[in-house]
Amino acid sequence: MPAPRTILLTGAAGGVGTLMRELLPKYGYELRLLDLVPVEGAPDAITADLGDPADADVIREAVRGVDAIVHLAGISLEASFAKILHANIQGTYNLYEAAREEGVARVIFASSNHAIGFTPRPLGDDPLVPVGTPHRPDTFYGLSKSFGEDLAQFYWDKHGLETVSLRIGSCFLEPTSVRMLSLWLSPADGARLIHAALTADDVKHTVVYGSSANTRVWWDLAPARALGYEPRDDSEPYAAELIAKHGELDPDDPETARMGGHFTTRPPIWPH
Repeated sequence: MPAPRTILLTGAAGGVGTLMRELLPKYGYELRLLDLVPVEGAPDAITADLGDPADADVIREAVRGVDAIVHLAGISLEASFAKILHANIQGTYNLYEAAREEGVARVIFASSNHAIGFTPRPLGDDPLVPVGTPHRPDTFYGLSKSFGEDLAQFYWDKHGLETVSLRIGSCFLEPTSVRMLSLWLSPADGARLIHAALTADDVKHTVVYGSSANTRVWWDLAPARALGYEPRDDSEPYAAELIAKHGELDPDDPETARMGGHFTTRPPIWPH
């Protein structure tokens, strides 16, 4: 695929969005920014609520003329179903509809490991977890990411709109927990992964895991590498300090025995 030039970055004021605002232009992209709240230092950023039908015209104008969309917007932790429905489910659908109507060629969808959160984490000589693992969401949040992947498949099959769904682990400047040693995606590798997803040929709907080349990786990164992703970072330099502070993961602890960690043990958040 020819390198896209103008990218709509949703969730531009969020944690990952802020990191990608700094890193993606180095690959030659011109970013059009969108968020629910104003984006600091970006007076031209578009403010819109993706889940609100009243903002449909603003959303459609935001996607008009872009070469691709990097969709990072939404609630990134567990919340009530009503909030997840509005921001993550309705919001993602509204964005895809606008993309379809305006003829956008490709979406990069920020999915999550929480779409398969109840999957046991690999131990010892267990094989790495493949992308074909069935959805086993651990929360309403994880459920919304499962929906997003299925929505992306539908829009490819029905409308020919391509998507790469990135099951992102933990994209921070450095890992902050022992569990994160396996799931960490360095910001630089995050930008490399998004660039690969934007420029790979004939992706249709492709699901890949998003982590760095961690020594303790749980996931099969081969599908991501097939897009041209070459991770360069590894969480291992942080391991000794984190393990000394927190100890190794206990395979018998329900909170650490599954892919979704503590998301699998917390009760759901019901509306009050």
